[in-house]
Amino acid sequence: MTHKQKEASKRTQPRLEIVLRTDSIGSLEAVNHAISEIILPEVNVNVIHSGVGSVSKSDVLLAETGSRLIVGFQVDALPGMDKVLKEHRVEVRLYDVIYTLTADIRALAQDMIHAVSEEEIIGSAKVIALFKGTRKGIIIGCEVLDGFLALGERLRIISAMGTVYVGTIESLHIGMNTVQKATKGQQVGIKISDFQKAKIGDLIESFRLRSQKYRIWEPSGIIIRK
Repeated sequence: MTHKQKEASKRTQPRLEIVLRTDSIGSLEAVNHAISEIILPEVNVNVIHSGVGSVSKSDVLLAETGSRLIVGFQVDALPGMDKVLKEHRVEVRLYDVIYTLTADIRALAQDMIHAVSEEEIIGSAKVIALFKGTRKGIIIGCEVLDGFLALGERLRIISAMGTVYVGTIESLHIGMNTVQKATKGQQVGIKISDFQKAKIGDLIESFRLRSQKYRIWEPSGIIIRK
């Protein structure tokens, strides 16, 4: 993956953006460092503002520009903050132990990771013939039953026992001609380079993975002491 691709991926990932308050400069540096070491490939965890002292209304306004989460270490919130937090839907989490703080933030970030990608079935076909291919592969002759099969798309082979192969369509042939796409009713040959156990009557499904959806963390609007 190129640097530009990595940056684009970071922009589309879910973010957990935190306002941090601690009791001293030393604590601030230690907690900032501990949070920076929470590395999850699927979620960006960042401190967008930090400072020393009790949690105040100005922190709430800053938190509104991020994930509406304020993390405090060995500090408390100023009097009257309960109403402000509820009005602005900002959550405060207060800790006395750095390990507890980082473990909690990591768990919160992990809860934002989407667990299962959604699939879109774009075509199906039935295996009607088998031909010798490479030493480790075969050419499957099939009839397209619905949708389409296209070069470069994902496919799975389904037998009576379930899915037996998942791969990519490497080539398509109709007769002697190489094609990019086969549609409903056409008979087409598909090259499979690393699988030989397909059988006549097996089902072919071609599918795409839809864009992943992520859980959105919702702040409680209260003070939580850990």
